[in-house]
Amino acid sequence: MAKYELVATGGTFDIIHKGHTELLEKAFSISSNVIIGLTSDELAEKKGKKITNNYSVRLETLTSLIQKNFPNSMFRISKLDNDFGPAVLEGNVQALVVSEETSYQGEILNKLRTEKNLPKVEIIIVPMVLAEDGKRISTSRIKKSEIDYEGNAS
Repeated sequence: MAKYELVATGGTFDIIHKGHTELLEKAFSISSNVIIGLTSDELAEKKGKKITNNYSVRLETLTSLIQKNFPNSMFRISKLDNDFGPAVLEGNVQALVVSEETSYQGEILNKLRTEKNLPKVEIIIVPMVLAEDGKRISTSRIKKSEIDYEGNAS
């Protein structure tokens, strides 16, 4: 049985790799209802990210992955024009699933929720997934052809 009624997670999901899959697996393992914030092209650019796929391609790829891997789960993908999106505004979000790299966002989110008189969310931190060389799997490493989506040397 799911631990939470509603959880949130997010990311750019430009080139989906094993780290992204682990993040989603954690979210869907603790709730059958997940809000996924998907970074807009504008926000990605503002954060200095050089994305390969535009928002509509990333949305389609992410939706297909979720439908294939988590077929009996409810989910909503929300376009992120800022760091938090609906997780800040929805009082019934109970947990935020983040990577070690973005765990600081949980503290910021809870501060914003407190300011809005919403209950704090539990922060669930998913460890970074390491490639076979012991370094973390990342989209930038995949783009440089250092590793593949699973973390194997290219």
